[in-house]
Amino acid sequence: MTEPRIHRIVAGAPHAGMRLDAFVAAEVPGLSRSQARRLIDLGLVVAGGKPAKAAKKVSEGDEIAVEVPPPAEPGAAPEEIPLEIVYEDSDIVVVAKPAGMVVHPAAGHPGGTLVNALLAHCGDLSGIGGELRAGIVHRLDKGTSGCIVAAKNDLAHRSLSAQFKARTVGKTYLALVFGDRKSVV
Repeated sequence: MTEPRIHRIVAGAPHAGMRLDAFVAAEVPGLSRSQARRLIDLGLVVAGGKPAKAAKKVSEGDEIAVEVPPPAEPGAAPEEIPLEIVYEDSDIVVVAKPAGMVVHPAAGHPGGTLVNALLAHCGDLSGIGGELRAGIVHRLDKGTSGCIVAAKNDLAHRSLSAQFKARTVGKTYLALVFGDRKSVV
């Protein structure tokens, strides 16, 4: 079990007026705003010596301490499910997801998912935002086949997430339709 990471941040003039959750997400590597909010709600973000609220406006000179707990064990269990690996290196893995495979475990689909398969395939996944996960940064619906990129470490996850958020990732879609136009909804 590793120790929590403590980040000590002093807000500068450019940060004045920012919400605390946005400030923490911007200043702590690897944290999304929702992850920052979760840490704030758990009392793990301290401003001026006491736990603060997510909506607190940051002022220049504010000293903020953020405790990021060590990664928790994944809720999903690794499962030896055959995967069609399109590409893999030390940072990412690209998988051809078949139609019918669910990406994330959820109610009604606790196993047999792409995440379960990736956890078994990539034993070296790192913690991202306090959770061990399969580094999935985008998804495909259950009935859709196609390539999914998964990050194998924090740096790759942050980079891929930023690229998807900025919409700089190129995507190509192909649809095959059978029947005539009158029967297609």
